[in-house]
Amino acid sequence: MTGTDTRGLAALRPRLPSPLREVADGRFERHGVRLLLKRDDLIHPELVGNKWRKLAPNLDAADGRTVVTFGGAYSNHLRATAAAGRLLGLPTVGVVRGQELAELPLNPSLARCAADGMRLHFVDRSTYRRKAQPETLAALLRAVEAEDAVVVPEGGSNARAVRGCRALGEELGEHADVAALACGTGGTLAGLAAGLPAGRRALGIPVLKGGFLADDIRRLQERAFGGRRGTWSLDDRFHHGGYARTTPGLDAFADDFEQRHGLAVERVYVAKLLYALLALTEEGAFPRGTALAAVVTGRPFP
Repeated sequence: MTGTDTRGLAALRPRLPSPLREVADGRFERHGVRLLLKRDDLIHPELVGNKWRKLAPNLDAADGRTVVTFGGAYSNHLRATAAAGRLLGLPTVGVVRGQELAELPLNPSLARCAADGMRLHFVDRSTYRRKAQPETLAALLRAVEAEDAVVVPEGGSNARAVRGCRALGEELGEHADVAALACGTGGTLAGLAAGLPAGRRALGIPVLKGGFLADDIRRLQERAFGGRRGTWSLDDRFHHGGYARTTPGLDAFADDFEQRHGLAVERVYVAKLLYALLALTEEGAFPRGTALAAVVTGRPFP
């Protein structure tokens, strides 16, 4: 990577392929379903899970230039980008949704970003919604004095990231009949599905309300591969009220899963995924003999 630490991304020593392990859980076994955990949360201690797979190709393309990206006040993507910037000597700017946050003390997530050297720029929610429009984006880049920056979209999902996530499906290969993960912007699912072998399918559990994600995933695959790739579907029933929302039932499920399997369960994405997979198993959604892989994309923060 020209202009950054010359050791490059390889020097960060990602653990790839990420570990895949089967867990014994009678709630799945009584339906004849094998539960596998694809531990993408163990790829790197600071660029965990799908963040590594999505960020690495974008950071490589930055070639030493400033990286400008976007996220909310508790964005895993912002934290991962900031950490990458520190590790690689790469300037980063985070455009944060919510102008009102500029007047408040930084929450732990944004404080971590700042400590890692990310410049934070707060914008009102109306501007944030228009961030992809050329004139709005140009104004934002002028405001942060980074007009020649590499721009990475919210969640890191673009064509480069989708192609990077294809390796996830390739790593799972013949090990899983169904590969499932929780979805925010859809980039990881778009790549995962493209990397799975024929006869295997990907299942996405959106963590936001709205039912808009299927169109986004189709667009991402079009940009990355020229058209739809692989077999994939979404189940929109398990958002538990929306992004970063939880319920007593979800918290109780996550606590129980942690005790059963010794896995700290991240609540925004992973808990909703695992909850959904148990519900679907109990509904008979997976034939007996199915090997079901749950992609663990992150750890609790802090």
